[in-house]
Amino acid sequence: MGRFLGGDWYDLGSVCTVGAATTGSQRAPGSSVPSLSLTGGTACGAGSLSAEAMKINQNTVLQGKRVTLVPYTSAHVPRYHEWMQSEELQRLTASEPLSLEQEYEMQCSWRDDADKCTFIVLDTERWSGQACADEDCMVGDVNLFLTNPEDLTLAEIEIMIAEPSYRGRGFGKEATLMMMSYGVRNLGITKFEAKIGQENETSICMFKKLHFKEVAVNSVFQEVALRLDVSDQERRWLLEQTNHVQEKNYVELTLPAGVLES
Repeated sequence: MGRFLGGDWYDLGSVCTVGAATTGSQRAPGSSVPSLSLTGGTACGAGSLSAEAMKINQNTVLQGKRVTLVPYTSAHVPRYHEWMQSEELQRLTASEPLSLEQEYEMQCSWRDDADKCTFIVLDTERWSGQACADEDCMVGDVNLFLTNPEDLTLAEIEIMIAEPSYRGRGFGKEATLMMMSYGVRNLGITKFEAKIGQENETSICMFKKLHFKEVAVNSVFQEVALRLDVSDQERRWLLEQTNHVQEKNYVELTLPAGVLES
């Protein structure tokens, strides 16, 4: 997910395999766009009334065959912070290392930013039935961004599989399909964009298999832009690919086990 660096937002790209790299688009941290969806589950300060009303994924679990998507909460921060100490991931995400306190602040920012929707990616087999806590099953994260305040049906999608042992096994593909389906069904998204490092051939190939088309190359950032316009046919295909996904209540699943409170 995006990390603050040198006055700009550097957003995570599709990190699905070892050595895969991409640099996302830059965004000013103070930019304002209408509300999309917000992640929840921390002691962060309350946002605006409109933002509060749009936290539609703060209690949502999407359970697939390989991956389960859960909202990004403070309980996930230590493991995420651990990931981001990796020089490889710092390079792949154009990030500087943050202190744990700064990482918690970043999580609060992501929770309250109106132009972002984030899920943490878990290993379904390990997590199912709360066999282990979220933080012990974390694999990566997947994000949607509203990049154009004039077009709220357009979203940039980004996927990171941070755990090397999970790369190249279909976890990134399923997480991406599940997030796209969620965006189409719940957020009204009809157009997706992905920005991927030119050398990240594995991720570029994955997105093309998901019907994305290459539309531009940025030689400055050395990244490829891909796009998918969700026609009626594409929508049917996407929903068919994700018809196995179960949507559940996060609080109901976690509170009985005392794992996490929103």
